[in-house]
Amino acid sequence: MVEKYVKGRVWKFSDNVDTDQIIPAKYLVTGDRQKLAKHAFENVRPEFAEEVREGDIIVGGKNFGSGSSREHAPRALLGAGITCVIAPSFARIFYRNSINIGLPLVECDVNAEDGSIIAVDFEEGKIVNADTGDVHAFPPLPDFLMKLLDVGLIENTKRKLKGTNG
Repeated sequence: MVEKYVKGRVWKFSDNVDTDQIIPAKYLVTGDRQKLAKHAFENVRPEFAEEVREGDIIVGGKNFGSGSSREHAPRALLGAGITCVIAPSFARIFYRNSINIGLPLVECDVNAEDGSIIAVDFEEGKIVNADTGDVHAFPPLPDFLMKLLDVGLIENTKRKLKGTNG
């Protein structure tokens, strides 16, 4: 279930992080989130898989998730316990894949460093850096998107077809 408010420790990344950096192609033989998570960022941040904790948040740079269209990248992040990815911009296909499987993304330029604690309020459209007190605004996520994130696109579509969109 996607919470309307999350708070977590930051993993900071630069511009143009591509899907091969998130999950190397040699691991695309499985769709299992936990198995993928064990190899997330292994070529660029080898400590990530061992040190990431449930509830952590990624703060990326421009064009986060560029590269090939692989749903495995957001799956690996969900498997690692990431609750949200924040970046000034996302590659279109990564954005869509993330929303489809229930990984919340926020387009916002946030001033945060590795290990900072930030809180994200999806309804209010506000990010607060607990370390610095900086507040960043973004367009709040609409209810339909929160509902879609909660169950994912496929499950949401099944519910609509069955007439049980609750």
